[in-house]
Amino acid sequence: MASYYNENTIVYHNGKYVKATEAKVDLYGQTMHYGLGVFEGIRSYKTVDGHTRIFKAVEHYDRLKNSAEAMNMPYDWHAVDLIDATYEVLRQNNLQDAYIRPLVYGPANMSFNLNTESNIVIEVWEMGKFLGDKLLRVLSSPFQRPNPAGFKIEAKACGHYVNSILASQDAKAKGYDEALLTDMNGFIAEGPGANMFFEKDGVLYTPSLGNILPGITRATVIELCAELNINVAEGQFTIEQLKQADAAFFCGTAAEVIGWESLDETKFPLDWNKSLGRVLQQAYKDRVTEQPLAPERLNGANKGLKSKEAIAERS
Repeated sequence: MASYYNENTIVYHNGKYVKATEAKVDLYGQTMHYGLGVFEGIRSYKTVDGHTRIFKAVEHYDRLKNSAEAMNMPYDWHAVDLIDATYEVLRQNNLQDAYIRPLVYGPANMSFNLNTESNIVIEVWEMGKFLGDKLLRVLSSPFQRPNPAGFKIEAKACGHYVNSILASQDAKAKGYDEALLTDMNGFIAEGPGANMFFEKDGVLYTPSLGNILPGITRATVIELCAELNINVAEGQFTIEQLKQADAAFFCGTAAEVIGWESLDETKFPLDWNKSLGRVLQQAYKDRVTEQPLAPERLNGANKGLKSKEAIAERS
């Protein structure tokens, strides 16, 4: 098992900086028993000028607040204070390139009644790329994403990730690297912990919002596409359409941008190094380390120009 902390690790817990080994949670907490909690996955990076920068900190802490409110959890913190606390936790743990996990969890409550308070903890640790750095063999999962009518699917809620764990473990037990889940209507949705894009004829396609987590990395990829003149179409797509793609990739805070080798043993024909995904993988690395986009990124993306008519036809 990975080691996330040791006897010297410091966490931020309810306004105090304490050792991880000394922080205490209530065994009768509503989050532990019922999964009613919310969290964020954030990364910090050592930038090209040597500073430590939390990538899109405001967006992540805004989403944490929105997730808590969607789950009817009291939320009394301000983003600016939590961002300051996160930088202090990074400093006290002597980390620059780090994964950051804020968690809002409930107090002792063995009923389904509303809580009048919440707890917060911010943990940091060193972590490589969540899905590694090799092209992935992906399985179209028998598991589907939860019906949005039954969950607040836009919230990054603890309980939602039981679905993710089951799908990911199933794929790995079958010899694959990761799973791709569909939505309740059978259209492609996302991975257990990442959004996805695929490339066809120089255009990128990605599932629409509504049945997926609105990922911050997904939004960043779309921002980069606008800067690089890469056309992106959002819509509903089938597994069979995806298998006709030229290339595909996952994106997420933990995974960053990682390409696929195949889906259900169907290999994607485009060399990853010549794909739009590779251009975006490099551009994303530049963005998080505050490196200006290099001219060759723009040149590499030129093939992404495509008529609106061609995009509409595929969508």
